[in-house]
Amino acid sequence: MRIGIDVGGTNTDAVLMDGDRVVSAVKRTTSKDVTGGIVSAIEGLNVHGDVRAVMIGTTHFINALVEADRLAPTASVRLGLPATTSLPPFVDWPDRLVEAVSGRGYLCHGGHEFDGRVISELDPGELRRTAEDIRARGIRSVAISSIFSPVNQEFEERAAEILAEELPGVPISLSHEIGRIGLLERENATIVNAALRELADEIVDGLAQAMAGLGISAPLYLSQNDGTLMDLEFARRYPVATFASGPTNSMRGAAVLSGLETCAVVDIGGTTSDIGVLNGAFPREATTEVTVAGIRTNFRMPDVLSIGIGGGSRIHDGRTVGPDSVGYELTSRALVFGGSTLTATDIAVAAGLAELGDPALVAHLDREMVAGVLKRIADDVAEAVERMRTSPEPLPVVGVGGGSILLPDALPGCGEVHRPGNYAVANAIGAAIAQIGGEVDRIYTVPPGRREAVVDEAKQEAVDRAVAGGARPGSVRIVEFDEIPLPYLPGDATRIKVKAVGELHA
Repeated sequence: MRIGIDVGGTNTDAVLMDGDRVVSAVKRTTSKDVTGGIVSAIEGLNVHGDVRAVMIGTTHFINALVEADRLAPTASVRLGLPATTSLPPFVDWPDRLVEAVSGRGYLCHGGHEFDGRVISELDPGELRRTAEDIRARGIRSVAISSIFSPVNQEFEERAAEILAEELPGVPISLSHEIGRIGLLERENATIVNAALRELADEIVDGLAQAMAGLGISAPLYLSQNDGTLMDLEFARRYPVATFASGPTNSMRGAAVLSGLETCAVVDIGGTTSDIGVLNGAFPREATTEVTVAGIRTNFRMPDVLSIGIGGGSRIHDGRTVGPDSVGYELTSRALVFGGSTLTATDIAVAAGLAELGDPALVAHLDREMVAGVLKRIADDVAEAVERMRTSPEPLPVVGVGGGSILLPDALPGCGEVHRPGNYAVANAIGAAIAQIGGEVDRIYTVPPGRREAVVDEAKQEAVDRAVAGGARPGSVRIVEFDEIPLPYLPGDATRIKVKAVGELHA
């Protein structure tokens, strides 16, 4: 048996699964400290018997960044002098976030050109002087980024060795392990990761202690942005990998529940509606930069469009839905629960779509207004689904999340809405059935006649990474493969991206 948990802005959902069968499912209000809501949800499952693993999709880290709270003082060390001086680290960050991480940027020699040529040699003395200043300022986490490190990571690794000697115990994040080609976006992603490293230790320890307190000794995993799992040590090093785990879990859960491997998924929660597309039962990945809390980044994220429509969305002037939401205060502020705020949940109850609270408290709502709000929701969601399409073929639509009761049986221009069983906890199911992944995204030199050997090498490395992460060797398969020739690089350079996934090792 497995426990799957997904923490949303409004609700924390949990399921106990025996294989592919849902044994029990609960929905609890998300607590301010998040962990309390997780414990409450697990207690509600009434777990009996051995649990093989616990999988959690958490909003801890994205919330910390959005709220500019609990972020470690962070230094960004960029290797690239004499280039890039006109755009120093943190140049495009919101002021409040620079202040929240006590952001300090350092420019040092190093870096490579796009074809692998060295811009300037690394200067160990310069790095040691930089470490001395970092220590003097009380900075507790370091992000290292080097120009074109995805082509050659040598300088980042050497710089990390030098700084680790001078700053024992200070966590160091390397950009080639986190982001992709694109210096500022990759550097930003690495700084964000570094700023969250202390919190990652605190959260991981807290979750582990909470499981122990509940008498659960099974391994604990966190959900990643790509729909796979990471163990606690990986989570300590790469907390940014959890940022989009909520929408990803919902999409994976939708695939399992509906049996559809290619479709649009509309996940309506208490605060937002997240629309994504499944290809081969895994979320389509964003190919452009992703802005998080006003910071441009380029690490792995699903291609998700979020709109401010949810069960807790406030209704303004009897017409406009959201984007503001009462969130986890729904059970005290919505009309059906004796509150004074008109929400989308009240509209659903008034229309007979849901049985919550006291229906008599919304019996006075005008029927035309109720119908008009539901039409507005359907039109807005249909427009969002249309924006996510990349081909003329129609996409089946799967509605999940507790708020999907707000959707009609068919969306304008999109056709029937599939609403599978257990749709309200699809996100927790997606966490529970998640697999272990391994990914390779690198630039290879492909000599004439050696293409197949290079491709096989990349695929095997992805498989090996999945196995190292805890996947059962015989279950690992390649689910994604991209090969992009780079004509402007010497030596028949080719960018090869491979993703492998496998079942969790028993």
